[in-house]
Amino acid sequence: MMPLGEAFYRRKVSQIQSKMGAENLDGVLLIDTSNVMYASGFIHTESERPIGFFVPKSGNPALFVPLLEQENADATWIGDIRTYFEFPGEEYPVNWMVREAGVSRLGIDHISHDVFLTLGDGVTITQLVNRLRWIKDAEEIEVIKQAARYADYCLEQVLANAGDIIREGGTELDILRQCIGATSEKMKAEIGEQFRLRKGAVVGTVHSGLRAALPHGSPMARQPQIGETLIAGIGASVAGYHAESGATFVVGDVIGDTMHCLHAAADCDQAGIDALKVGATCHSVNTAALNVLKEAGLGDAIRHRIGHGMGIQGHEAPWLAPGDDTILEANMVFSNEPGIYRPNKDGYRLIDTMIVTDGDALVPSRFLAEHPPEKRILNV
Repeated sequence: MMPLGEAFYRRKVSQIQSKMGAENLDGVLLIDTSNVMYASGFIHTESERPIGFFVPKSGNPALFVPLLEQENADATWIGDIRTYFEFPGEEYPVNWMVREAGVSRLGIDHISHDVFLTLGDGVTITQLVNRLRWIKDAEEIEVIKQAARYADYCLEQVLANAGDIIREGGTELDILRQCIGATSEKMKAEIGEQFRLRKGAVVGTVHSGLRAALPHGSPMARQPQIGETLIAGIGASVAGYHAESGATFVVGDVIGDTMHCLHAAADCDQAGIDALKVGATCHSVNTAALNVLKEAGLGDAIRHRIGHGMGIQGHEAPWLAPGDDTILEANMVFSNEPGIYRPNKDGYRLIDTMIVTDGDALVPSRFLAEHPPEKRILNV
């Protein structure tokens, strides 16, 4: 399947070709699985058998695949399909691809150092396509918006059902099973074949209590208790493109400084949205957002950056983080993830998907905007 259509992928090839001159390249060979999918639309499962997509400086591209993938490759829009028999083979597949490309100055996006040393002086490493992926086209933006709506729907399921599940003795796993199941059924009914592209179309985690202080907590067969925070983080993908939504809920009664932390996280989220403007740097957005938590007296509870790029990968460059001075441009897509983590006490995490525009940031994740902290208390 070609999730975004032939015209989109032909345009990607033209965009890649238009940028080769600046790097003095005669062609680009894509080996990285995400880059191959992005530029060709050939959806496949990554394995030890490399798949390559060769784009010459002019003319038509070629798809290099192991023989067992020939029929799948033939079903794409690409007219030039070339096959090798097996891995590792008498000639290593990447060496064969380089020979098949047959150009003097070839850029490769990803290769191990030991293989690179065997490829000759005409081969160099290029980030051309990785950088091209930073700026999304209209088709990509639309499926990311759709993915964000499904991630929001999953959170709506948590809000609507988690209280009843907990009251009946249910666990974090039960809550996650219900919200993921309902969202999966909705996606399957509404988008059909696209639902099955790549890995799971909707994934998530639910963790609560002391384990909410773990930035990467996993769900367990544990019943959340009254007064605890419960973090739900959801990722959804449509046509292979990702978006995220996440929220912190309170089980039953609000205790201690819980509401202060919830509002501080919400203010941090808004500061990240406000700072996401064309011309700003990734580093400056991270600083503007996390300064809000520091001003709220929660600086010691910060454990990670504010966000990361999203697209054909759930996590991809550029990064809203210290050390990334990438200048923002319209149609870049990022997560916005305020986190407050207090070991042996509690934790809080919010997630929005944000899109850079020529004006204010666009936030296709709507759950947090429509459900402020006071509306995220689970009735048990």
